Amino acid sequence: MNQKIIPIAVQEVSKERKRQAPKGRRVDPAAVADVQALLGDESRQADLLIEHLHKIQDRFGHLSAAHLAALAQEMRLAQTEVYEVATFYHHFDVVKEGEAAPAALTVRVCDGLSCEMAGARDLLAKLPKILGRDVRVIAAPCIGRCEQAPAAVVGQNPVAHATCDTIAARVRAKAVTHAPEGFIDQAAYQAAGGYALLKDCIAGKRDIESVIKTMEDSGLRGLGGAGFPAGRKWRIVRAEAGPRLMAVNIDEGEPGTFKDRVYLERDPHRFLEGMLIAAWAVGIDKIYIYLRDEYHGCRAMLEAELEKLRSSPPMASMPEIILRRGAGAYICGEESAMIESIEGKRGMPRLRPPYVAQVGLFGRPTLEHNFETLFCVREILEKGGSWFSSHGRNGRKGLRSFSVSGRVRNPGVKLAPAGITIQELIDEHCDGMQEGHTFYAYLPGGASGGILPATMNAIPLDFDTLQPYGCFIGSAAVVVLSDKDTAVGAARNLMQFFKHESCGQCTPCRTGTAKAAHLIGQLKWNLELLADLSNVMRDASICGLGQAAPNPVDCVVKYFPHELA
Repeated sequence: MNQKIIPIAVQEVSKERKRQAPKGRRVDPAAVADVQALLGDESRQADLLIEHLHKIQDRFGHLSAAHLAALAQEMRLAQTEVYEVATFYHHFDVVKEGEAAPAALTVRVCDGLSCEMAGARDLLAKLPKILGRDVRVIAAPCIGRCEQAPAAVVGQNPVAHATCDTIAARVRAKAVTHAPEGFIDQAAYQAAGGYALLKDCIAGKRDIESVIKTMEDSGLRGLGGAGFPAGRKWRIVRAEAGPRLMAVNIDEGEPGTFKDRVYLERDPHRFLEGMLIAAWAVGIDKIYIYLRDEYHGCRAMLEAELEKLRSSPPMASMPEIILRRGAGAYICGEESAMIESIEGKRGMPRLRPPYVAQVGLFGRPTLEHNFETLFCVREILEKGGSWFSSHGRNGRKGLRSFSVSGRVRNPGVKLAPAGITIQELIDEHCDGMQEGHTFYAYLPGGASGGILPATMNAIPLDFDTLQPYGCFIGSAAVVVLSDKDTAVGAARNLMQFFKHESCGQCTPCRTGTAKAAHLIGQLKWNLELLADLSNVMRDASICGLGQAAPNPVDCVVKYFPHELA
């Protein structure tokens, strides 16, 4: 035997050296230096992963393999964990080794239903040739500017009522959009009596029980789409053992929805006061605000106003307020998916129970609210629950902010009585239909709320009134179609959106949306197969995306059979 005997001590040293060598991709020292310079002395805690990915993307225009590996090392995370989060979100451009980086400037043209109706497809066809190779032009799902259709984003700057000329001008100018007219900053808000109600609560002039009771009496329901009674939610979370957290959802990605953006752009402190009152009443220790990445101007404004609030707090022990940035994922509008994203993970919905009121953000009881719900708090408490519930039509109670877009003459956010009909909304709040257009159909609740014909124009628009017709109000995103449009075309647009935005966690949604998009793209629809697919998606999908995605298709089959003949 000529086998060489290696001393045990040498074997141990060799094993130790092997353990010291990192598995997988080696980390480039230059990339580590880049990441360290960007992060500075900021925390490397795991829930900041998405925030740190944004820093790299903003600085370099993309996420290289080297920078992802460096960030993983810096945050003590597995490289696979960083990669899977980075590739989950649409706004992160992950560039693999050997691939070319994207153009320095990206133009996103919204191809949501309202923008498609207004000519977005024509823009997408013409812009690449006009702007040249140095600008990347891509289609984007709804960017929350449906009343400005067609809308686009140049870099991070929106272009309303976009044309090839206005987009090209914005590309050349590289201008940053300013705050809209009528913006109310902290000083103006306080001068008009803002934060007085919060101070009364802190001073004991209002007690917690009376505040929660007023919210319950108002009948206010969550205005993000689910419609859970707000006052009852406060009471449930308050009964849980502390510490308690709050998560505020401003990720309004439902096509047709833009109300939160409009209110935030003009009166942010009304929302912030409502948020702080809710935090006081429920006993919240820390607040996380999740804002969609498409609202770049809102984020810059909100960061500035939050800094003013911290410098001059309206309460002695104000909860810590943390602003978190989305990264382009419709699914994060679902409350548990949003919580996953705030924790720095992929935005995949959780199985329930447990519910987020008991086990939510970082495993703590969490009060989750939509922006508009909190925006309503101050006025309800000042005027009383009976004042809010005194509004309404057709037997309904309360007020709703309708995001109206499509073929109406005057689109926008319309504050109207709950229970108003679509015909009343068009005639009284939108100045009727556009010239040359006849009312044909409407979406009462955004992409997932179904499609109804104009002949069904007397249904009260509110929670629980549309379910008998296979529809729902959701976040009150109303898209109006005319005789120049088809329900089939609308359903195809919406199903492509759902296919694009499915998180992929469950097979019924991941495969079902893709299969449905293919089936309805055919000239002749296989109605039997579509019905079977719809039932499976409704029964077996984990969250509301897959469960509601069949609504537009089912409505076309039920209410627009003449289009399928």
